[in-house]
Amino acid sequence: MTITLGSPLGAFPVVELRRYTTRAGERERFASYFETFFPEAFEQLGAIVAGSFFERGDARGFTWVRGFHDLDARAVVCGAFYYGPLWKEHRQKVNDLLIDSDNVLLLRALAPERGVAVLPAVDPVSESDGAHGTVVAQIFTVQPGALEAFVPAAEAVFSRYRDAGAREAGVFVTLDVPNNFPQHAIRSDGPHLVWLGILEDEAALEQSFLPLVERAQPALTATNLVRHPPELLILDPTRRSRMRWLSQEKR
Repeated sequence: MTITLGSPLGAFPVVELRRYTTRAGERERFASYFETFFPEAFEQLGAIVAGSFFERGDARGFTWVRGFHDLDARAVVCGAFYYGPLWKEHRQKVNDLLIDSDNVLLLRALAPERGVAVLPAVDPVSESDGAHGTVVAQIFTVQPGALEAFVPAAEAVFSRYRDAGAREAGVFVTLDVPNNFPQHAIRSDGPHLVWLGILEDEAALEQSFLPLVERAQPALTATNLVRHPPELLILDPTRRSRMRWLSQEKR
């Protein structure tokens, strides 16, 4: 299943997948600062924090997805935010909790209808216990010049994920352009293909999704179109993460 929910905020076809390493024992504290100060600030500037997560398997890993209306908007929004008063007030306490913030993929939607899912903000009344579900990100590092050839093989796998109940939240490829906000590093080891999906619960992850990933990986690697086996991130939404599992009646 692909999420087709329309957003009054518009489409965000330019996306950053940002993976941070926090200091040991400080991830929850960083998330509290992040969710308190930053999502609405970016929204006011015309960008979106589409999701924020704790990365499983790495007690220091904090991942978030930021979307922009286009590439030019990235430079404008980042300039306004990082030279603005909110960041100037809080940057010291936030940066002190981080070891690394340079693991960033700059991406574009594979197709207009495959852009990042912008779900409604978490409702503090009806969702008072916070966001639910599990988000997965599968990252393929493709051989140079082989992206077009690899996409059909990957799409067959993504179709099986959807058939198994995963809600597709976006499919992206590397946006291979100069960094137009060089104060923030982006990775240059592409091309990459990235699939985002949302699962309902642990049963969906363990019984349906992970077995599909395990079965599909050898065939995708055997194409010789990827440089190494795909990376799978299992991400637990933070309390206010937009990207989470929503029941049908809320979508």
